[in-house]
Amino acid sequence: MSTQPAKSLETFPNPAPQRDFHIHMEIPEFTCLCPKTGQPDFATLILDYIPARTCVELKSLKLYMWSFRNTGCFHEDVTNRILDDLASATKPRFMRLTARFYVRGGIFTTVVAEHRQKGWTPAPTVQLPEFHSQNSTRG
Repeated sequence: MSTQPAKSLETFPNPAPQRDFHIHMEIPEFTCLCPKTGQPDFATLILDYIPARTCVELKSLKLYMWSFRNTGCFHEDVTNRILDDLASATKPRFMRLTARFYVRGGIFTTVVAEHRQKGWTPAPTVQLPEFHSQNSTRG
């Protein structure tokens, strides 16, 4: 196999740095190892961020995530480590990583970690009314 896991994260220039926009990614196949038993842990990672000057490149993100497959990690540690690495590489205005780990010992664990650029405040959220098509059916 020519592609290998990698700890490096590549970026590309933000195509619209003049505005805040939200990037949402779901990574449903994250795996690492339990540091106590060595058994695999599985998680869905949800990455939400508002870029400043750069965005993370998807193939490098995939290879970076793959690099944890044989690493023993506590859920709390790996979530914060990934957020730190992503924030360091991209220097976003805002970034949130939600790690939803599958059951281990009868317990589901979700870890949420956030990064905010110093001095950045989000624009107010605009709530638009829900749109209903004339062709939609109502129950």
